[in-house]
Amino acid sequence: MLYFAFGSNLYHKQMKKRCKDSVYIKCYVLKNYKLFFRNNFLGGGVADVEKRKNSKVFGALYKISKKDEKKLDIYEDFPNTYIKKYFKISGKKVMFYFMPKKTKFNPPSKRYLNLILQGYKDCGWEAKILLKLIGSLKRHRV
Repeated sequence: MLYFAFGSNLYHKQMKKRCKDSVYIKCYVLKNYKLFFRNNFLGGGVADVEKRKNSKVFGALYKISKKDEKKLDIYEDFPNTYIKKYFKISGKKVMFYFMPKKTKFNPPSKRYLNLILQGYKDCGWEAKILLKLIGSLKRHRV
């Protein structure tokens, strides 16, 4: 199965630890979605995506096994916090996690942000993309 990661699972070392069978394929841009950090009631905000025309989410594609998917389901608190959504690339289905309950903006903790920034580096994305987004979210409380 193909999996689109956009939060701390961009960090290759963490993803490999969580999902032993996972294989990083490439960086990928999900169009018409926007990255957002939401309140998870445990402290800092966690990554989510929401539909937003003319926006994009910088992430990564991984190939994962059924066993890995089950581990991710537990980690992502599926189906309570996140549900699964799908899109297609070249006829192949790609899964990603999506929060159906849209809570308010909550900035990520420093630790969580650092994991995501490392993931951006691992994928070849520039950290300034994420930092710019977080800055704009704080100003606008979108």
